[in-house]
Amino acid sequence: MNLAERSHPLRASLSAEMHVRRMPLFSSPCRLMQVVAMLGEHGARHSYAHIASIADAHGVKVAEQAKYATFDIGDSVLVWERHTEFASYTFVRPGGFDDPFDPALFDAVAENVLGELPGQVIRATQIAILPVGIAFPNLDQLDQWFGRDALVVCDVVGGKARVASDFRLHDDGFGRLLIADMGMQGDEPSQLVQRIQELGNYRNMALLGLPLAQRLTPDLTRLEQRLASLTKSVSERVSEDDALLDELTYLSAELARLAAETRYRMSATRAYAQLSIERLNALGVTALAGYQTLTDFTERRLMPAVRTCDSFSARIDDLQQRAAWTSELLRTRIDIALAKQNRDLLESMNKRTQLQLRLQQAVEGLSVVAISYYLVALIAYVVKAVRGIDHEATIAIIVPIVAGGVALALRFLRRHISE
Repeated sequence: MNLAERSHPLRASLSAEMHVRRMPLFSSPCRLMQVVAMLGEHGARHSYAHIASIADAHGVKVAEQAKYATFDIGDSVLVWERHTEFASYTFVRPGGFDDPFDPALFDAVAENVLGELPGQVIRATQIAILPVGIAFPNLDQLDQWFGRDALVVCDVVGGKARVASDFRLHDDGFGRLLIADMGMQGDEPSQLVQRIQELGNYRNMALLGLPLAQRLTPDLTRLEQRLASLTKSVSERVSEDDALLDELTYLSAELARLAAETRYRMSATRAYAQLSIERLNALGVTALAGYQTLTDFTERRLMPAVRTCDSFSARIDDLQQRAAWTSELLRTRIDIALAKQNRDLLESMNKRTQLQLRLQQAVEGLSVVAISYYLVALIAYVVKAVRGIDHEATIAIIVPIVAGGVALALRFLRRHISE
């Protein structure tokens, strides 16, 4: 039975996704260098084109729209990974070394790759893995490579490795990470490097939200104060409702602009922070007396930044809700005022209608008199032509009869028109 004919269109890509983004197998001693570049609006396409051209020069084909590639370049292995916002370039050079953090070791192979690097560098790290059996450097030796005031030293992966770093940017433009192999086996060295680097990369990406929140916090505070002032004005009726509604509409638009400007970055900060915590938990950090650990360093620096970003986002959401409530309250008050105006207008129209009705009734009464007068005058001509009767008495008798008939006729006509 051929299952390939009935496979889901994404089956192969989903299977491949579970196996990409892995460091190639290596053992100690080993030197690595990783450079992480932020991708711009079209950076993903440029990053792929860049790595595809380099791979092609070394006889390797990179699949179209690939997010991962690894191939030999000189005496090193190049690992390329493309994420949503950044791409990483990792050079792996197995074998011994004299200086654990000499960037010149990779100059020959990295020049062509990094010379035309798309995007902007957000992180660069020199990594050295010491061989098994070598004593871990003492504090004086560590002072040659790291700042003592920020030194982080701890055991990881159940005590099979010890790491040291100060997570600072040094004069050569790189951070530094020292790993002592204390019995790692199989792919544990590559997994350890990948987790530590992902921890650092995701941490840096998470921290990108902090400057944005700090820069826009004064604007948010200003809008918050203005909203409080407008809400007070609504409650005290110290301004015209139309003017208040215009200001509330402007304030709501400003809050919507801030939310649109920051929502993606703040959401990304939360996602990257969660990934960093997951990688940290997977390292199995064990503390060493007298040193801060990776957990201490990460939580002390990352979590306050994440909480600041969360607080910033929460303030925007809260202000948007408060502005909506205030606007709704003001609109309700305006609607009530309009309803009162409409009620007063209807009452005025009702009074005018009643007045018109009275005038109409008065006119109808005059109409009865006028029509009766002319009818009596016409009948009088006929009566005067008849001989042998008292003309004056006859006309006097006819007048009430004619007036009553005219009144009944007009009443009947009015009822007919109303129906």
